[in-house]
Amino acid sequence: MKTFLYFVLFLIVAAVSIVVGVILGDYASWYFAWIIGTGFIVLVSAGAGAMFDAQEEEKKAAGLGH
Repeated sequence: MKTFLYFVLFLIVAAVSIVVGVILGDYASWYFAWIIGTGFIVLVSAGAGAMFDAQEEEKKAAGLGH
């Protein structure tokens, strides 16, 4: 659960960074938001993959998987 809370915290920090970058950058530093956004998507994808793997391992451990 601690790892999940860290993930949510960093997710919020990334979202706030994107908003601040767009507002303060006045569209001049759109690349900053793009880089942060790309990292954000990678983190979300990695988190989803880790959760999927954990669910599959739990199924196998319970004898429900193939």
